[in-house]
Amino acid sequence: MKKTLTALAFLVAVAIPKVSAQAPASPAKKDFTAYLFTYFTGNKDDGEAIRFAVSMDGYDYKALNDNKPVLDPKKISSTGGVRDPHILRGQDGKTFYMVVTDMTAEKGWDSNRAMVLLKSTDLVNWSSSVVNIQKQYPNNENLKRVWAPQTIYDEAAGKYMIYFSLQHGADPDKIYYAYANKDFTGLEAAPKLLFVPKSGKACIDGDIIIKDGVYHLFYKTETETAGIKVATTSSLTSNNWKENDNYLQQTPESVEGAGVFKLNNSKEYILMYDVYKKGQYQFTKSEDLEHFKVIDSDVKMDFKPRHGTVMPITRSELKVLLAKWGTPKGLTVINNNPALEGFYADPEVLYSNKTGKYYLYPTSDGFDGWGGYYFKTFSSDNLVDWKDEGIILDLKKDVPWGNRNAWAPTIVEKKIKGKYKYFYYFTAAQKVGVAVADDPAGPFKDSGKALLSANPEGLGGQVIDPDVFTDPKTGKTYLYWGNGYMAVAELNEDMISIKESTLKIITPNESFREGTEVFYRNGKYYFLWSEDDTRSENYKVRYATATSPVGPLTIGKDNLVIAKNPAKGIYGTGHNSVIQVPGKDEWYIVYHRFAIPDGITMGDAAGYNRELCIDKLTFDDKGNIVTVTPTLEGIQPLTSKKRYF
Repeated sequence: MKKTLTALAFLVAVAIPKVSAQAPASPAKKDFTAYLFTYFTGNKDDGEAIRFAVSMDGYDYKALNDNKPVLDPKKISSTGGVRDPHILRGQDGKTFYMVVTDMTAEKGWDSNRAMVLLKSTDLVNWSSSVVNIQKQYPNNENLKRVWAPQTIYDEAAGKYMIYFSLQHGADPDKIYYAYANKDFTGLEAAPKLLFVPKSGKACIDGDIIIKDGVYHLFYKTETETAGIKVATTSSLTSNNWKENDNYLQQTPESVEGAGVFKLNNSKEYILMYDVYKKGQYQFTKSEDLEHFKVIDSDVKMDFKPRHGTVMPITRSELKVLLAKWGTPKGLTVINNNPALEGFYADPEVLYSNKTGKYYLYPTSDGFDGWGGYYFKTFSSDNLVDWKDEGIILDLKKDVPWGNRNAWAPTIVEKKIKGKYKYFYYFTAAQKVGVAVADDPAGPFKDSGKALLSANPEGLGGQVIDPDVFTDPKTGKTYLYWGNGYMAVAELNEDMISIKESTLKIITPNESFREGTEVFYRNGKYYFLWSEDDTRSENYKVRYATATSPVGPLTIGKDNLVIAKNPAKGIYGTGHNSVIQVPGKDEWYIVYHRFAIPDGITMGDAAGYNRELCIDKLTFDDKGNIVTVTPTLEGIQPLTSKKRYF
């Protein structure tokens, strides 16, 4: 049966991004679903150490690791303590950079000469290096302190800039910068001056964020009236800063440690700062980075932070943090839809008897005009936590007869002469091909030519959307395909050619558009298909049943499988596959929808910026499919690890 329906069936491999012809380097902004707050807590005991907290909404924060340090400051610093942590996601989307002040208050405010640079690819394991400005660079004999380093990627230079305040002798604190070396273990050269306010007074605690192409530097002034101000520039190293004379803090109390971040899927920014003499933190909100409103009544924290920063994170990154440090009490439930981060569509799902895992085979989406050219697969033990297994077929490299429009794959597992083989049918350049592998994660080798390259005689549409199904009654395997028509043919024993004499057109009715899906349950063959257009919010799935894998098809009175759920902002639900938990009458539907939240506003582009979801599929006592209500929550992880052969 298809997807081993006769056999039984951790951890995470993370405004719409500009569509390009290349795979995106960073997570799509839609996939930022939580926040990581990194901070320290005080001047005594173990307060001068890096701590983590997380939030699902940017307002309610829960400390990780019971508010204890996540790194031992004695192992990463020269003074035994670290303060003022700043965290940044790298340009590749998966490397993280953190910089901290290397000091302990008990040794005095003028006692530190160094900062610590840290690097990670998982937010859990960090490498670190101490950079001592006084020891490593000349003319710093009278250097008194190195405070509050932060990092930003300088697009013009193509490098990571680290900026921080230095004080020499009796001079005021000034903000300097240097570019990090390639490994982020040190600086390329001696620090240079970045910013000094026109007052000539001291300035510390710089925090830079870019908005609409303009860099905004938030900093603490040390004039007679200390506080937080902002200066702007279009070029980081131009020395051409425009200062705003207004103070931005919304309190008469002493403040420092400004930190700015943008709320996920919002036009609003948060400016937070340390009200350090009161042991408090204040949050304010703005859309223009000039006018801020206090939102303290909306913010909750089960800890008392000092000078920290917040970074948006994906669901998978959050899960990694929780797996390491535990789930804080009261943390909001995490939605499991979309099932994958990024843009994907046209999902195929398989349970592999060879590995005892589930596999997802989608269209790689997010390419202008459905222009993707490669296929990936993802594996899971539980249908929720998916590991990216990488590219399994690259049309430009591996498929000479069709190097574009990689769409809508399907796969079947076969045991041939005692060994498992995987036959992967896919669309390329509006033709259907087949590739073969010994493992469900590949590598796959193309057969060398298109399996199907023309429409059946007399029919229009496209030669796309293959679906493969093995009949549990006869052991015969069938291939289905078509856009505007549903065609079926039996596959030969070689699995890479069809029996031409068995070709049959079984289009159910005028609602059929594409995306055939066939499975078997309790004596019935189910045929599912997509209606309307993938660019339409009304894209939906309907079904028919039959007593054989080649029809004729019977359409029931209510044959809707899944459709949009506007109350939840869910639109364009279609092109699905179905999986049975092996050995159980437990079923799930995997489908794509418009990306949330922006898909519904994107017009035709919503049709190639889609995301995958999984919901439960149920049947009534007569075997009719109960219409699925698509959810944001998705499903809970399956617990069974048993393997059936």
